[in-house]
Amino acid sequence: MSEPQFTFTLEQQEDYAFLVRFDNDLPALLTDEPPPLGKNAGPNPSRLIAAGVANCLGASLLFALRKFKNDPGKLTATVTAHMARNAQKRLRIGRMDVDIRIAAPAAELEHLDRILEQFEDYCVVTQSVQSGFPVGVTVHDATGARLK
Repeated sequence: MSEPQFTFTLEQQEDYAFLVRFDNDLPALLTDEPPPLGKNAGPNPSRLIAAGVANCLGASLLFALRKFKNDPGKLTATVTAHMARNAQKRLRIGRMDVDIRIAAPAAELEHLDRILEQFEDYCVVTQSVQSGFPVGVTVHDATGARLK
C-alpha cells in the first residue's frame, strides 16, 4: 500500500499574489509577499510554513492528551519564526519557536510526562522541517507553569 499524497494548484493573480486552490473542496487561499515585492494581501510562504508547524504541534498534543481521556480545554499556539541569512546571504527561516498553552492546569491531566515526551514525534510537519531548521517547543498550562 502506498503512502497518501496530495496535489493542489497555485494560480498567479497579480505580481507575487497566488490563489491556492486545494484538492479537497477547501476554500481557496490567497498568498502574497510583503512589500516591496507584493502587497501583503495574504500570508507569505514563510508564514504558511510557520502556521503548519504550530498547527501540527497543537493537533499532535491535543490528540495525545485526549488519547488518555484528558480534557485540556482550548489550546493556543504562538509561533515565532526567526529569519536569518545563509552563507550566500539569502534569506531563510533560521529557526522557529512554538509556545503551546493548555487551558487546564497540569495537575488535572493524566500521563502528562509521557505525553510531553512523545507528542512531537507524531507531528508530520515539524519532523519534516527540522532537518532544515530547528524548532523549539514549549508547553504551558493554565497557571502559566512551564511543562516542557
